[in-house]
Amino acid sequence: KTMPLVEFVAGWISGGVGLVIGHPMDTIKVRLQTQSGYKGILDCVLKTYKHEKILGFFKGMSFPVLSIAFCNSLVFGSYSSALLYLNQSEQREGRAPPSNADVFIAGCFSGIVQLLVSAPVDLVKVRLQNQTHPYKYKLRGAQPKYKGPLHCMVSILREEGLPGLYRGVSALWIRDVPAYGQYFLTYEVLRRWMTGEGQEPGTVAVLIAGGSAGTLSWVMATPMDVIKARLQMDGVEGVKYRGVTSCIITSIKQEGVQVLFKGLLLNSTRAFPVNAVTFLTYESLLKIMD
Repeated sequence: KTMPLVEFVAGWISGGVGLVIGHPMDTIKVRLQTQSGYKGILDCVLKTYKHEKILGFFKGMSFPVLSIAFCNSLVFGSYSSALLYLNQSEQREGRAPPSNADVFIAGCFSGIVQLLVSAPVDLVKVRLQNQTHPYKYKLRGAQPKYKGPLHCMVSILREEGLPGLYRGVSALWIRDVPAYGQYFLTYEVLRRWMTGEGQEPGTVAVLIAGGSAGTLSWVMATPMDVIKARLQMDGVEGVKYRGVTSCIITSIKQEGVQVLFKGLLLNSTRAFPVNAVTFLTYESLLKIMD
C-alpha cells in the first residue's frame, strides 16, 4: 500500500491536469446555470467566443489550477488515509480489497475534508467565470468588478465578510459528500470488474472506470450544483435567497423543475474525459512514486 503522502502528491498533479482539460466546459456550464441570456449550450459557446474570444473560456482558471489541484490532493490523500484506517481497524489482511461500504465511507470522508478549502476557491472561480465583459474592454480602460482571483477574494471579504467566502457551502456539502462516496465506489467496482484477479488494472480499465465514475457522480450532483452556483452569485448585486431551500423553491417557481438539471449535459460530457485522465494520471504517478 502506498503512503498517504504519495497519494496527496499524485492527487495534486492529477487534479491540475484534469482541471485544465475541463475548465472551458465548466465555464459554459456555470454561465448556463446562473445567467438567463442563453438559448442553450451552442448559443453560450458562440456568444462567449464572439464577445470574449478564446480567453473567455478560461476565466477564473489561474486560481483553481493550484488551489483546486490542492483540493484534489486532499480528496485522494484523505480517501487513502480513511481506507487505510478502516482496513486496519477491521484487521484485514494487507492484500484483501476493501469492502464497498468502506470505499463509500472513505469517499464521503474525503468530500468533507476538501470542503474547507474548496468552498472559497469554488466561489471565486464561479464569480470570475460569470464576468462576461469582452476582453477588448481592457483596451478601452473599462474594468470588470473583479480584476483577478486575489482581488475577488479581497472584495468578497470587504463587502460580505468571512461568511461571504463560504456562501453556498451548505449546498456544496449536500452536493459533494455523497457524490464523492459514489465517485470512488463506482471507480473501484468498475476497475475490479474489468481487471483479472491478481492483475494490475490496465490503461483502458482505468480510463473507463474513472470516466464513468465522474459522469455518474455529476449526474447525481447536478441539481445541487445549480443551487450552489446560484447561492454563490447571490450577494454580487443584493441577496435574493435565504438559503438552500429558498433558492430551490424560488428557482423552480420561476423556471420550472427543469432548472435543477441545467448544465447536466455539459457536466456529464465534461466529466468523462476529465476524470478518465485524472485517474489515469493518478494511478500512473502512484506506480512511479511508490
